[in-house]
Amino acid sequence: MAKGIIFDIKEFTIQDGPGIRITVFFKGCSLRCQWCHNPEGLSFEPELMVRESSCIHCGKCRIGCGHAECKSFSRCLKICPLGLVKAVGAGFDSSELAVKLKMYQDFIKINQGGITLSGGEPLAQPEFLIDLLRELKPLHTAVETSGYSSQQLFRQVAELADLILFDIKHTNPQVHRQYTGVDNEPILKNLDLLIKMGKKFIARVPLIPGVNDSAENMENTAILLRNASGLERVELMPYNLFAGAKYTVVGKKYAPSFNEKAEVCIFKEVFEKHDIKCSVL
Repeated sequence: MAKGIIFDIKEFTIQDGPGIRITVFFKGCSLRCQWCHNPEGLSFEPELMVRESSCIHCGKCRIGCGHAECKSFSRCLKICPLGLVKAVGAGFDSSELAVKLKMYQDFIKINQGGITLSGGEPLAQPEFLIDLLRELKPLHTAVETSGYSSQQLFRQVAELADLILFDIKHTNPQVHRQYTGVDNEPILKNLDLLIKMGKKFIARVPLIPGVNDSAENMENTAILLRNASGLERVELMPYNLFAGAKYTVVGKKYAPSFNEKAEVCIFKEVFEKHDIKCSVL
């Protein structure tokens, strides 16, 4: 029974695997993708979320309180009259979270859905992830991942999950490192492992203007995937202009080096040319 930390549970999601699902967001990630739209999922520790833009500056949250959960933040999380101050990140043990999630099992089964474990990066909390996948059986489980982990861990997770949602940021190692902070070698090795296992998976490509939305990169991505028997489809996800909306509330700055206002190029036909089913989300 491992312990872990999550930052959100979203009910009734429809784009994180088959059917209607519950998506659990693990806190913490080893990548630093410049377009990340969940900055509250980057740190492995609970952190403060404050919506300063709506603050009336009453000062109540800065007056000392006796709540144990507020102590580490030096602010009261309960007193804000507008509810603008909260902690993001809650600890669970795997059994406790599984019991909570299984409360949805009747609804999930009726709607042919399941539980999707996302992030952050689920593989960055390996013991918690593995225990949770075991505890959630026989519910359908999907893991959304960057694939950035050891092959031993990735194989273990792929064997336990029913479906993998595998993010492919870029095929070029230098460009991948520039925009995500890490080399893509372990990612591509795990993608190759996933293909050789014949595991069911969906490849997801975030389309970032001027970064990875070229015909060449799409062709290289299609070549990696064209002989994958377990591949259900490729999902292209055009850049969201609201990606930076939550950075200020967690005390971070959103400063991508690409032109976020540029038009995204969508080369769906590149995948279709290789007989790969492709959709745009």
